[in-house]
Amino acid sequence: MQTITPLLAAHPFFKGLSEPQLDQLSHQAMPIEFPAGQIIFREGELANRFYLLLEGEVALESPSRTDGGGATRVQTLGAGDVLGWSWLIPPHFWRFDARAVKPTQSIFIYGTRVRELCEEDHTLGYELMKRTTAVLIERLQATRRQLLKQAGTPSP
Repeated sequence: MQTITPLLAAHPFFKGLSEPQLDQLSHQAMPIEFPAGQIIFREGELANRFYLLLEGEVALESPSRTDGGGATRVQTLGAGDVLGWSWLIPPHFWRFDARAVKPTQSIFIYGTRVRELCEEDHTLGYELMKRTTAVLIERLQATRRQLLKQAGTPSP
């Protein structure tokens, strides 16, 4: 059976981490697939994991709470992206819905245990915090672009 460590090492989110760090993370990881249409998580649910996307497409959506209508797509993620940041930032609840648009292959990483590893190894924690913050900023910008689009204002 092939180890998951090379897949972690090759993914942009973990690229450049040390071998011992990758080894620690590989013990918290496993491959997982989502068929098209499957809900991966919903806004407000407990966020105790994250995913490294290898193939496929996932929609991040903001559910409509006021009119009972459909969700607003905030961003579409694909191979090389990371899905989820709420596992690291308290209070650890999802901020969006995530749905597989196409069949999606990914690596599931148990975020609760990774948070414990970050407490034990502050160097790892700092690296993951920097990387997760970059993901968070990208999500914020995607949300901003979507709001401007809905308002009919051109994006800068």
